[in-house]
Amino acid sequence: MTIKKRSGLGKGLSALLSDNDAIEKEQQGSLLPQVATSSVFEIPVLEIAANPFQPRTHFDVDALNELSESIRIQGIIQPVTVRRLADRQYQLISGERRLQASKLAGLLTIPAYVRTANDQQMLEMALIENIQRENLNAIEIALSYQRLISECQLKQEELGDRVGKKRTTVNNYLRLLRLPVDIQAAIKDEKISMGHARAIVNVEKADVQLAIFNRIVEEQLSVRQVEELVRKLANHEPDENRSPSKAESPFGADLKAVQQKLSGFFGTKTAIKVRKDNQGEIRVPFASIDDLNRLLDILNL
Repeated sequence: MTIKKRSGLGKGLSALLSDNDAIEKEQQGSLLPQVATSSVFEIPVLEIAANPFQPRTHFDVDALNELSESIRIQGIIQPVTVRRLADRQYQLISGERRLQASKLAGLLTIPAYVRTANDQQMLEMALIENIQRENLNAIEIALSYQRLISECQLKQEELGDRVGKKRTTVNNYLRLLRLPVDIQAAIKDEKISMGHARAIVNVEKADVQLAIFNRIVEEQLSVRQVEELVRKLANHEPDENRSPSKAESPFGADLKAVQQKLSGFFGTKTAIKVRKDNQGEIRVPFASIDDLNRLLDILNL
């Protein structure tokens, strides 16, 4: 199939690679005419292999279908980027979602920039494009930064320039990787925010970090409350707002046993909250109206 040349639509990540001469040499003897790096070609989607360095392993199916429908109606707005392996053989550098969505939309060809890139440059471009374009969570961004530093031999100053961030911003993300895996998972699942995590990471001991994390989830603490809690811990000040612990509670160790019995009785995870004044509440969650009716039947109401 003859590859059709399209007019340039912008350079994208081409700033990473300025070796135009190398590109021309690479293209000699191939089906591609010799062109500048801003040229765009229509390449058959079946001739493009996946990027082995793709930092994202999961793509939201619904979002992919929405993108496919948009491409079906409006076409590809931003070309993908590939490198040529041989005649009619290409490897994707960036644009995995666009390529997958184009296949779903039934497109036979896709507009693409053709670059000359070694493995390290491929990894670097894929990571940077992901950071700039995808809706990544804080841990995914931190892991991408770490890979750019360790696998692409970039210093933090260079990394900041590449991704358009200050060194302090890059460092704040990297520090999140010091947190226990349970807290990192909570950041991924959006149970706590980046602000919560930045406050927790200032605590040295992992067990204390986990204790603070549990309080954030249980008591729905704001970022400001967590920052104040961490400050008090650093200054060895008492936390006046803290609910009494199980050891301090007049109910003692029996509280947990009662909570477990209630959970078994109602068939759902039941929580007992005791405040400092020994007043409190019992929470019995329900998942639906049918589930609420089930609980009311248990109580004969």
